Amino acid sequence: MKNAIFRPFFSSRGFCTSLISHHQPFPQNHDFIPPSTSFSNALQLYINSETPSHGQKIHSSILKSGFVPNTNISIKLLILYLKCNCLRYARQVFDDLRDRTLSAYNYMISGYLKQDQVEESLGLVHRLLVSGEKPDGFTFSMILKASTSGCNVALLGDLGRMVHTQILKSDIERDEVLCTALIDSYVKNGRVAYARTVFDVMSEKNVVCSTSLISGYMNQGSIEDAECIFLKTMDKDVVAFNAMIEGYSKTSEYAMRSLEVYIDMQRLNFRPNVSTFASVIGACSMLAAFEIGQQVQSQLMKTPFYADIKLGSALIDMYAKCGRVVDARRVFDCMLKKNVFSWTSMIDGYGKNGFPDEALQLFGKIQTEYGIVPNYVTFLSALSACAHAGLVDKGWEIFQSMENEYLVKPGMEHYACMVDLLGRAGMLNQAWEFVMRMPERPNLDVWAALLSSCRLHGNLEMAKLAANELFKLNATGRPGAYVALSNTLAAAGKWESVTELREIMKERGISKDTGRSWVGADSVF
Repeated sequence: MKNAIFRPFFSSRGFCTSLISHHQPFPQNHDFIPPSTSFSNALQLYINSETPSHGQKIHSSILKSGFVPNTNISIKLLILYLKCNCLRYARQVFDDLRDRTLSAYNYMISGYLKQDQVEESLGLVHRLLVSGEKPDGFTFSMILKASTSGCNVALLGDLGRMVHTQILKSDIERDEVLCTALIDSYVKNGRVAYARTVFDVMSEKNVVCSTSLISGYMNQGSIEDAECIFLKTMDKDVVAFNAMIEGYSKTSEYAMRSLEVYIDMQRLNFRPNVSTFASVIGACSMLAAFEIGQQVQSQLMKTPFYADIKLGSALIDMYAKCGRVVDARRVFDCMLKKNVFSWTSMIDGYGKNGFPDEALQLFGKIQTEYGIVPNYVTFLSALSACAHAGLVDKGWEIFQSMENEYLVKPGMEHYACMVDLLGRAGMLNQAWEFVMRMPERPNLDVWAALLSSCRLHGNLEMAKLAANELFKLNATGRPGAYVALSNTLAAAGKWESVTELREIMKERGISKDTGRSWVGADSVF
């Protein structure tokens, strides 16, 4: 009788809203169990509220009341826990479901992916297939999202192709969302040709798909294909322009086009964002165009992005590559916040512009005064500064501290830098011994550094050994190695050997790379 009297009151929206506003669970009365609609309404309100975590009290009320939730309420509990990022409790609700519907699987798979738990999500996909449930478009889009996670690229790349095959075999509608997920999966796994196939059969091509395809073409160097897609894209947005600007900015050959697109997007009233500025500053670095870089900085200062650490670091790098170390330091000093990348850019800038003392001074400060831990690149920049300054002892100290103090495993670049450091100082025997003691097989960079040092000091025998190792690794990919050996032989007066080497170069189709540079005058190149 009591249930019948109070059921309308507990089922009302006003009662549920009152519970939420006061963050209270259902009143506990062992003689009364609120109807399922009450639990359902209250859960939905918490799901839609800004404080979904308070809705967990509803679950507590359900457990205490002895009420056995139906599938609808269990699904809402699942959604609630996922919204609170409580994967463990969400999984408990999922596992307790008597009837695991496709929507329950989809919610749980999506929840795992949002927290980058790819293996768990794919495990649920397998369980779904074994259960006999048929995946829908949303399920497939989630699997495709998993295929772009970056772990085990070969496996996940094949996963995207397998999903595509299943979609083609099924009667699932290939809507915009699914096609977008397919294209994104193919592009991120380096299969741009497959992505283009999907793109071409789309009845309505959206800007997201176009942009994804543009990025894919740019990443593999298919500039003309990227340009073609960009020109055909009707509703261009900032992201589409950014894809072109970033793609062009990666090579000196096309960097100027990056600046042209940057001008075009502003002419069309598109406002640059952080990604735009980062790519444009990168293009200025590539071209050593400090005057244009200054203009970009002036524009940047009028935006809310000027305090962005990434852009500050990019400006430091740009000015340093243009030889404007004072301007780079000015940007560095004006930055309100700095991270390891900002410090590394400034250290590297000093080192490469002939200021090793300043570089090493900053390297010391980053640790002692600011407590920032140097990273892989920071150590490389510091070692390079030591090499240019001939500071062998300091270089050894930094190199040994990498693993001993900072647990940073030296890479081939660090070993090559140490060989360069020892070689420049004329310590060729020590450099050779260092190479022989390396824990891994030396790569091209290591042998090239040794060969360069041998040429510098006229050590013909060691130069031959280093060059021979270089040629074993890559006979045609290092024209500079042949030139360095040729110059070393010439300096030693071994003209017959020089002639023989040049004949070998001709036979292998090797020629010295033609030097090229940009010259700027009044901001014109």
